[in-house]
Parts: sequence; structure tokens; C-alpha cells
Amino acid sequence: MSFTWTPHRFSGGALALDVANSVILRHDDARRLDRFAAPGHLDSFSKAAANFCAERALFGDVRPVPPENKATFVRLREAIDGYFRARILAEAADGLLADLLDALSSTMRLAAAPDGLDAATVRSTLRLLVMPEEDRMKICGNCGWLFIDRSKNKSRAWCDMAVCGNRAKATRHYQRKKRENAP
Repeated sequence: MSFTWTPHRFSGGALALDVANSVILRHDDARRLDRFAAPGHLDSFSKAAANFCAERALFGDVRPVPPENKATFVRLREAIDGYFRARILAEAADGLLADLLDALSSTMRLAAAPDGLDAATVRSTLRLLVMPEEDRMKICGNCGWLFIDRSKNKSRAWCDMAVCGNRAKATRHYQRKKRENAP
């Protein structure tokens, strides 16, 4: 099956969140899919980020993560997801913050180039840590991805209206019609 990175895959609003969202259906063990586990997907992610990431003006073209640093980068991805997901859900995140800071420092120590995906992800994560309106960070009600709500009234519920929003609305419509037509 062929796969390409599309604009929808970069709907997190920050490179660090897009990296965290590279795991599809993260909390469904039967259907979970790690896009970075497939050969070449991590390299193609860095190229796609230059075109689709909301922070592309800050980071521009980013070099792929060297193969020897992949495990450290994946550890960073998991720490980003764990910490920010807990923060959004207002769960205790102190231990997760320590894990995130450790992953950030390990990644920066190994970063081969200042313009690498790993270094850019660290900088994006640090920007999120000091984000002034942390209530703008949310979890998509459909797919569970992390995203920044940049709507004026902070009412966005989906990472991408064209994909998750439409799916959620279609599901509600189907359920409503099913109830109306029930005997």
C-alpha cells in the first residue's frame, strides 16, 4: 500500500505535535499504526514538513533524522505526546515533564545538524512549553491527535474540519437517521 504525507497529516499546528501525531489511533492497540516504523517514512516526513507544517516559516527545509538517532527521536515523540496529552487532560504531568526534558536534552546532544528534523522538533517543543494560551492545545474529538486551536473563540473540536470534522458530522447524521427510522 502506497503512502504519502498530505496536508491533513500536518494539522497539529506545530511541528512537535505533527511528530507526535505520526502514530495513528495511538490508543487502539488493535488498529494502532506508527508511520515512522515503515522504512523511508521518517525521511519523507522531513521533506513533507517543509511543505505542509504550520511552522515551516520558522524551520524551512529540515534534514532527515540520521538512522542512528531514530530511537532517540521516537523516544522524544512519545515524550511529547505523553506530556502534552496529560497537560490537556489536566492530569498530573510532573513526571512526564521530567521525561520530556530528558528526551529533549538527549535529542539535542545527538542532533547531527542544527537544521535537522530532530533539532527543529526540539525547538518546536520548547515553544509549546512556553505557549501563553495553553488552553488552545486540544485533542481531536475524532482521531485523538493533538492540535492547536487558533480559532477566534477557541471552539475548534477537530484537528482538521475537512477530514475529522466531516467524519464526526457524518456519523452523527447517520445515527440520527437510524434512530428516526427505527420501528
